[in-house]
Amino acid sequence: MKISMFCSRASRALLGVLAVSVTVACSDSGEEPGGPRGGPGERKPQPVLTATAEYAYETTSLEAVGTSRALKSVTIESAVSGEVVEVNFSAGDKVEQGQVLLRLDDRDERLAVQAAELELADAERQLDRYQRSVQSGGVTQSDLDDARSAVERARIALERARVDLNYHTIRAPFSGYVGLTDLDPGAWIDPDTAITTLDDRSTLLVRFELPELLLGKLQRGEDIEVTTWSNRFAQATGTIVDVSSRVDEVRRTFTLRAHVDNANDVLLPGMSFRINLSLQGNRYLSVPELSVQWGGEGAYVWTIEDGKAQRVAVNLIERNQRGVLVETDLQEGAPIITEGVHIVRSGMDVRPLNAELGENDGAYRDSGESEEGEES
Repeated sequence: MKISMFCSRASRALLGVLAVSVTVACSDSGEEPGGPRGGPGERKPQPVLTATAEYAYETTSLEAVGTSRALKSVTIESAVSGEVVEVNFSAGDKVEQGQVLLRLDDRDERLAVQAAELELADAERQLDRYQRSVQSGGVTQSDLDDARSAVERARIALERARVDLNYHTIRAPFSGYVGLTDLDPGAWIDPDTAITTLDDRSTLLVRFELPELLLGKLQRGEDIEVTTWSNRFAQATGTIVDVSSRVDEVRRTFTLRAHVDNANDVLLPGMSFRINLSLQGNRYLSVPELSVQWGGEGAYVWTIEDGKAQRVAVNLIERNQRGVLVETDLQEGAPIITEGVHIVRSGMDVRPLNAELGENDGAYRDSGESEEGEES
């Protein structure tokens, strides 16, 4: 509140100085007829307030719509056909990697494993007999090689039987949350039957598209702000992990993917997100909005060179909270007239009051406070 009071008092002070200068000018003009007018050098410099031109970056703000999926997401299916004998989960359960989700009838496969174990044992005994007899000449080297091959074939058959047995037990490939299922014990399934879904949603992968004009503005590792379309969920921060290597030649867009932390498990795969982006662009001079004037040739500002007002053309790029970004020949640090712009003319002597007003800061506050006290 003190800052605003000071600014208004500073403006009143400047207006007072301007009024005095106008009065002086009027009195100076009251010379005798035929007398010489006061030249520019005889007039007092016009008081003004100035600001310093500074460089700032252009920003592009936009919204994109992203669609999410779980970091890991699969549809659980069986590699073999069979009858369901156990369903060990309910929709929404959190399961750990390797946990049994469903069992099929595996009686034949267990028998096949036992038969393969017997075949291997017979082959190993035969090989042992041949190895003990080869020294006496009762077994040829060819017979010994055949016995060794039979042992290896028996081992392979046993491993195949064990694999077939394992196919009848469906386990979670990773930790996550299971979805719905329509299966009950007694149902018959085949490799085309969807058993359920499994999602590791501790982190969501959000996919969105941007116009090709923004290609290169976002890189891997940069953070973005994402919010759901429902206000029930707080804003989250995502990190870009992938940028597509090509532009869609029809849509003229490129695709990005970002990781969004979901450790509290309030977001679900498939949700859409509003993605708010503020992208940094080129660097331009920033001037106060009050300093920008318009004429027949477009926008311009007033600057001061050697104590005189100079008009400089500008091309407006962007308005923001700090001022106006302009394209101009001015350099950083140039003084820009912000108050008194409607009075100054090109080549007019001007006097910035910034330093004087700063030195009399306390006086303005005291006078303003005393005025308020009198009014109260």
